[in-house]
Amino acid sequence: MELRTRINTALKEAMKERVAKRLSTLRLINAAIKDKDIEARGEGREDGVGDAEVLAILGKMVKQRQESARAYEEGGRIDLAENELGEIKVIEEFLPRQLNEKEVVCAVDKAIAEINAETVRDMGRVMGVLKSRYTGQMDFGSVGPMVKSRLCG
Repeated sequence: MELRTRINTALKEAMKERVAKRLSTLRLINAAIKDKDIEARGEGREDGVGDAEVLAILGKMVKQRQESARAYEEGGRIDLAENELGEIKVIEEFLPRQLNEKEVVCAVDKAIAEINAETVRDMGRVMGVLKSRYTGQMDFGSVGPMVKSRLCG
């Protein structure tokens, strides 16, 4: 729950310093986490979501804002795009460092070797290993095709 503590501390600091844009982004983060907590309690997990799930929420929020910023830029709404990019910066403060391409390739190869994956049928297990270790550190949308090509070729 260390991640939640960091987010709440940042929220309190933004309130004290009256930084409106940062504060609104932090409130959006908290709302998304609380929504997942409610969903988890409905499934019988009384303690809510853990740090790994919070990282997944943050990653999803970044991806949504990147798509929105791209759409705004294409539509000529640079002001709205800049707003989205500002929110991304705040959210990324709580995400671990992103792995570079070489590190991603190494992690994929290591996961494949670790579970002795040989065919595409093993792809789910490989992705499971990667998600358990590297949530928030890599884009699984681009890693999936990489794993698939490694297992096919």
